[in-house]
Amino acid sequence: MEAKLQRRIQRYGWDAAEKIYEQSWIKALEPSHKTLLELANIQSGHRVFEAACGTGIVTRKIAKAVLPEGHVLATDISQKMIDNVTSLQLLAVEARRMDGEDLSDVETTFDQAVCALGLMYMPDPRAALAEMCRILKPSGRATATVWGQRKNCGWADIFPIVDRQVKSQVCPMFFAPGNPNALMHDFELAGFTDLKEIRQAETLKFRDASGLLEAMMLGGPVALAATRFSSEQMKVVEEEFLQSVADFQTSDGGYEIPGEFVSVTGIKAG
Repeated sequence: MEAKLQRRIQRYGWDAAEKIYEQSWIKALEPSHKTLLELANIQSGHRVFEAACGTGIVTRKIAKAVLPEGHVLATDISQKMIDNVTSLQLLAVEARRMDGEDLSDVETTFDQAVCALGLMYMPDPRAALAEMCRILKPSGRATATVWGQRKNCGWADIFPIVDRQVKSQVCPMFFAPGNPNALMHDFELAGFTDLKEIRQAETLKFRDASGLLEAMMLGGPVALAATRFSSEQMKVVEEEFLQSVADFQTSDGGYEIPGEFVSVTGIKAG
């Protein structure tokens, strides 16, 4: 997929997902957020850049950590996500719509740069990491989390199922950064050293089929496509997806679906 088109799909797709995203995903993503923040080890007074901040789930935790004299620049390609963060009126937080691959308007004064589950949505994750490296002070730290290998994410069939209806690719390289050593390699090429990786297997729990479908169809990267489906297309997609995760349904009608996260942290070289 051409990069400009992918950025457009991500921008308006996350606009479409903004109202559903947090309520659908906050519990499932909590283990990955915990690992990210532990690796980053953000301290009071730090200046922190955040890429792909979404609704501000991680932003809120960072804001508390940097008080009373620190600062957080929270960015996202989706204006609706930025509007959500702005509405929180968090102390020490500035929210701006921004493409993570182009930080030319950002000062090079940051102690930390973080990205929670956003790099894999960008056309060129390595370019985004290079930009994060550039805006850091000498010996500044960057930390990022992505989804792991596709084979370890039991919900991954949502993408080819949706693609068959829209006859395109919603996110062509979605799982590439989660392949073995891929994110570590990208960090190294972007200019980071002293690298550490944590790969964690988790179980994503959903109360029932309705909650699962809401998260997958309306609270994530296929939300834009879902808004354009006819009722018949939506029915086909939902039935196919539920069939793909049938083995993960629990006796009470809920779902416990395997997932994998990969987190990497590193120090700006030189």
